[in-house]
Amino acid sequence: MATPMTAEWRIDLFSDTKTRPCAAMRRAMAEADCGDEQQDEDPTVALLNARVAALLGKPAALFLPSGTMANLISVLVHCKRGDEIIADRSSHLVNLETGGAAGVGGASIFPIDGEGGIFDIDQFEAAIRSPRRNAPRPRLAWVEQTTNLGGGLVWPLATLETLSSRCERHGLAVHIDGARLLNAAVADGVAPATYGALADSLWIDFTKGLGSPFGAVLAGSETFIEDARRYKHMLGGAMRQAGIMAAACHVSLDLGTAPLAQDHKNARRLADSLRAIPGIAIHHRVETNILVVDVAATGLDADAIQSGLRRAGARGGVFGPATMRLITHRDVSETDVDDFAALFGEIVRGGERKSA
Repeated sequence: MATPMTAEWRIDLFSDTKTRPCAAMRRAMAEADCGDEQQDEDPTVALLNARVAALLGKPAALFLPSGTMANLISVLVHCKRGDEIIADRSSHLVNLETGGAAGVGGASIFPIDGEGGIFDIDQFEAAIRSPRRNAPRPRLAWVEQTTNLGGGLVWPLATLETLSSRCERHGLAVHIDGARLLNAAVADGVAPATYGALADSLWIDFTKGLGSPFGAVLAGSETFIEDARRYKHMLGGAMRQAGIMAAACHVSLDLGTAPLAQDHKNARRLADSLRAIPGIAIHHRVETNILVVDVAATGLDADAIQSGLRRAGARGGVFGPATMRLITHRDVSETDVDDFAALFGEIVRGGERKSA
């Protein structure tokens, strides 16, 4: 069932995409120096591309409307029709991109049942097909950093290093879906370029924890980005005075990663409070800003809990009969976290009383 439209949610943990642009972003957008982005004439976009390329340790980068487009373009550049992508079964690519890799890119996906969205090297090796004329050709290893439906987990650096080495040995490229890459960098205590050194392509999203209203930037080699630019145009992603949007992204970078660290702290705080509620389980460790909550043992289904939350002006995300995803972000305070947990507990305990 679709969530009804509302002008304002008092506490919104549906996603970190629900952040609103801050006053500094709005000022920067109003004052942005602009040009025709399609013709490489927008100075604000050009500077953003250069900043993200440097941040990720890549020679070139490309401003795009969305992270889903960044993923699809990466498939188109890396894969020929009939090639195979090796990805975790819970990844955004498999579940939340309308089958674009196959429908537009002509690539198939070999799904691996990892743990919390992270497959291990033995699973990866087992997924690589032996060369045969009648088999798909393995071409691309897919990493989601952090994992989304897997609970915001961070791929261990040692695993990524080994994966990168094995891909080089087998002739596969590595792509990192970096929707929350900077959350991973903060949690891991590493520079984002550390991940860039282990991937052929990667990107960061500005519309999640970074709080901008628009955009993602894809990075890779100069040749990769030149090919990506052609597919961007093919998919209708070329823009005109895009500096208005890129200006907000600059503010996100200027504000730094301290807000992300606070989001992680708030997620741990929320997890601690929810675990104290009878019947609530959070099976994965809380490393960043995402909680996947199992409500099966409460006697209520996730939709019932969501309905109770909505009545109080709050919401999470429902991802199954007994599964909810809760995401902290810069528009959610410690007080909001405490209020949300208290409300959650009231709903669960109210359900218990009714069934008694």
